[in-house]
Amino acid sequence: MSGFDNFNTDFYQSSYSVDDQNQAGYGYNNAETPYKQPYGQYDYSQPMAYSSPGMMAPQQPYTGQIFQPTQTYTPSTSQSMYSSTFDDEPPLLEELGINFDHIWQKTLTVLHPMKVADGSIMNETDLAGPMVFCLAFGATLLLSGKIQFGYVYGISAIGCLGMYCLLNLMSMTGVSFGCVASVLGYCLLPMILLSSFGVLFSLQGMMGIILTAAIIGWCSLSASKIFISALAMDGQQLLVAYPCALLYGVFALISVF
Repeated sequence: MSGFDNFNTDFYQSSYSVDDQNQAGYGYNNAETPYKQPYGQYDYSQPMAYSSPGMMAPQQPYTGQIFQPTQTYTPSTSQSMYSSTFDDEPPLLEELGINFDHIWQKTLTVLHPMKVADGSIMNETDLAGPMVFCLAFGATLLLSGKIQFGYVYGISAIGCLGMYCLLNLMSMTGVSFGCVASVLGYCLLPMILLSSFGVLFSLQGMMGIILTAAIIGWCSLSASKIFISALAMDGQQLLVAYPCALLYGVFALISVF
């Protein structure tokens, strides 16, 4: 045990004494410690002095105005650019390719077979009007007790595919499938009139046959007029009107029988 006591006393020699706690420490001045003042006699107006180099100096008082902060943040150029681009964006219907003015002009072109078609407008891929006309044609057939929605859309798809191949062989510029579907769908509008007459009257008599033939000629004439104006196929209207008449003849058969 004597060896352990010697080791314990020789392990660390320090001059620290308990009496040193009464002396000034922890970085405060020895002259007068402010915390030893009685309650109510401490002068709070005098700043506390710090002598330790490790302690932070007291911060300067706030000299600004309350509720009037200075603007330190300015929007970046990217945010201002995005805000300007959002304001300049076109409407949603225009982005989707739905233009009611063009739809109305195409409808008037179909209803007036002798009117000159605007090739720049007719060359657009607009499927909003054709979808509405196909749905209206099926709805008028449904009023006659004929549920033919599958036949309407199936024959439309096959007819558009056939006309697409034929027009690409006949024209020099070529045509897109969407343009062919758009033109054929718009020219289905007179066929809706035929199916509407079929709701009120029978189309299997002589008057029905004459009306059906007139509607087929109307649809094929309008479609061929639009195709030759959009594809610059001068002098080939009859060649384009013949396959169009075959396609619309199938729709007429669905309306009559």
